[in-house]
Amino acid sequence: MKPNLKKFKITLKKPISIDDFIEKILYEPKIGYYSSKNPFGKSGDFVTSPTISNLFSEIIGIWLVSTWEKLGKPKKFNFIELGPGDGSLTKVVVNTLKKFPELNKAIKIHLYEKSAFLKKIQKQKLKSKYIKWIKNFNSIKDGPVIFFGNEFFDAIPIKQFSNINNELFEKCYLVKNEDNIIEKFIKVNKNDIARIKVFETLKKLKFIEFPKKGFLELNPMIKKISKLSGGILLIDYGYLNGNSTNTIQAVMDNKKISADTMLRHLGKADITSLVNFSLLKEYFFKNNLKVKKIVTQKFFLERMGIIERAKILEKKMSNSEQKYMKETLARLLEEKQMGNLFKVIFGYKNKNNDFFGFE
Repeated sequence: MKPNLKKFKITLKKPISIDDFIEKILYEPKIGYYSSKNPFGKSGDFVTSPTISNLFSEIIGIWLVSTWEKLGKPKKFNFIELGPGDGSLTKVVVNTLKKFPELNKAIKIHLYEKSAFLKKIQKQKLKSKYIKWIKNFNSIKDGPVIFFGNEFFDAIPIKQFSNINNELFEKCYLVKNEDNIIEKFIKVNKNDIARIKVFETLKKLKFIEFPKKGFLELNPMIKKISKLSGGILLIDYGYLNGNSTNTIQAVMDNKKISADTMLRHLGKADITSLVNFSLLKEYFFKNNLKVKKIVTQKFFLERMGIIERAKILEKKMSNSEQKYMKETLARLLEEKQMGNLFKVIFGYKNKNNDFFGFE
């Protein structure tokens, strides 16, 4: 079945930038990928760490407790999950925090979700009266803030540019008809050139991926952190050293698919890109945030005690339960799976620099 591009409000007359094209495919109300289906789990198109193992979410809860303590145990404390998916992480975090009455009394949990479809799924799973869904961060006025996103930044569409003879050209799609979508490079406007040139990370690259929409998403979060103190913890798959490769990828039925297949199944496949963590770090620095050492997911989870926690839990488990836990733990930690591919970055504003998980 051909994708109906008119439904996605994609014109057939002029080129559309890659990020605008993907945003429409992913987020167009009612018909976009994230607006029309539950993509998570074995019956969906991909699995995330919180849906693989509750241990991941429990560790995030424990990190939240330690961070609250490092911030001086404030009486008012805000936790904002960015793109909460099916609500799996927040559900475990809520149960974890019940073991810490002082923090449980201080914390306010906010869920930042653009998809009305996913919001319904989250509300079915999360019944707590202490959880609030928000469209922006204006209602958060008191207490430090901690923003958290797992596979949040990779889902925000990126721009792509090619440096040809020291001149930047932006990659776009030219839609001739629903069977003929071709790549086209057009001259870049001066504002985008200026935005790109300020980043040392992007210099000397022949092919540039730039998260313009991602930075626009982060801007109000950074303003809130700068005003109230706190930080933003992002866990995502990506790289540290700049490269000149196209990292946009698509997944359907838990399998990677080609760009041609993606274009034939618009709205039916998840489209993401690898996160440039060195660029993200530079962006945080330019916005006057401190940044902890970027580490792998394996490093972070092990530093936070996930192995020790698993050993405690397995004492009360059957053999089959132990086997399942070891398999899911391996998926989170093994270098060839999520362990090294996923990175962890924490940008923050506070006098205390001694946050757990990074040293």
